[in-house]
Parts: sequence; C-alpha cells; structure tokens
Amino acid sequence: MYKTISTNDGSNTLYSSQYNQHYHNINDGAIFETLTKHVIPAITFHKNRHELNILDICYGLGYNTLGTLYYLKTNNLKIKVNIYSPELNKKLVKSLKDFDYPKEFSNLKHIIKCISEDLYYKDEQIEIKVFFKDARVLLKDLNIKFDVIYQDAFSSEVNNELWTKEYFSLLYNLCNDDSIITTYSVATPVRLSMYEAGFYIYEYIPYKRKQTLAFKKQQNLLGKYVDMELKKTRNPSAKALYDR
Repeated sequence: MYKTISTNDGSNTLYSSQYNQHYHNINDGAIFETLTKHVIPAITFHKNRHELNILDICYGLGYNTLGTLYYLKTNNLKIKVNIYSPELNKKLVKSLKDFDYPKEFSNLKHIIKCISEDLYYKDEQIEIKVFFKDARVLLKDLNIKFDVIYQDAFSSEVNNELWTKEYFSLLYNLCNDDSIITTYSVATPVRLSMYEAGFYIYEYIPYKRKQTLAFKKQQNLLGKYVDMELKKTRNPSAKALYDR
C-alpha cells in the first residue's frame, strides 16, 4: 500500500496506492513543505501567544506535528502546544517508530516512539493526542477551541469529505476568533467551500508556491485578501464542494 520516496530536500515521504498520491510534494520536499506551508505561517501569526491548541488534519507521517515541535525547539520558543490529530490508518502510525525521518527530527525520537506505541505524548511544553477515528466523527465529538488548524488531507479529488462546505463548517465551529487554517490547496472550489462556511480567504506565497490561509476575521499580517464574491462574479461556473 505504501512506497518510501525520497523528496528533493532529502527527507522521505510515502506514496499511497490507496489514494494514488504522495503524502508530500516531492519537488518541494517533505520537511520544507511542512515548515513553509504550515508551521511557520501558523507560529508567525500567533507569535505573541503562550499556548496554542492545534488540530492536525490528518496525522499521516506526523510531519506537521513533529515539524511544529522542531520549529519551537530550534527557535527557542516557549509556546506550549496541545496537538490533536485524527488518523484512520492505525497500521501506519504504529509503524512510524521505524520510519526514516529527516535529521531535523533526530531529537524527537522519544516522542515519535511514544506516539507510535501509545498515540500520546506529554511533557511540560507539549501534549499530543492521536485518535484512530474518522476526522469528521472526531470533530463532532471534540469540545475544544483551536488556534491553528493544519488542513493537510489528501486532495479533494480523492478525499472529498475533508474539503466540503459542511466539513469546513465543522472546523468553523471549533475555531477561536483569531484562528488560522493553513492548507496547500489553492483550488477555487476548496476556497469557495471555506468561504461559504464563514472564513475569510487569503493567498500566501511563503517561498515557491501559492497556498491558502483562512481566518474567522480579517487580518493584515499574512497573505493577500481574496475577494471571493468577486471571484464568483468573474467565474460563475465555479462551485463550492458539498457532501455527496
């Protein structure tokens, strides 16, 4: 079901035959993509916070969660993080203690092992919980408000249920007023789904590629505001994604 692939920055990812997609953009690199598309914009936006609740959709190889810890430790940031992450593939998570992670994660091996074996890790700065549960079921069960959401599921072409207006409505209800959602997708239907759920949409170019950021309130720190009403006027055939 999986094949290990070396990406352009030297870090490894997997190819999923079930979804016919890689877990990361192999041309950008797994660790590069994690840091630039998710971790850095999220932490930059919340640079003055002392504690963050983070929702990592979905855990997969754990790069976004581990990349967050790496970035905090490397930059000596004293932000406490509570990370929650759904993941359907129990076998995959259980195997990650043996996965060949990049050197950047070498000081996180004890955390990788704990998550792989117990789905849980906690110390004075970090708490991580992984749930073997359908993401949408978990979202309905959670009674937590999030400051950061890493929207990093497989693409809408193969994983439609995690990109629809109804799905983003679930996220909206779990977001604090100053929450940030990071995602690699720049597809108009995805942005419309987020917009119709109530989010303000921004285009952000961290280094190589455009990406999307979403907020419950307008902000002027990251990205360029995208007027979705104007987009709809200019492209009337574009539609949001909805549950089938």
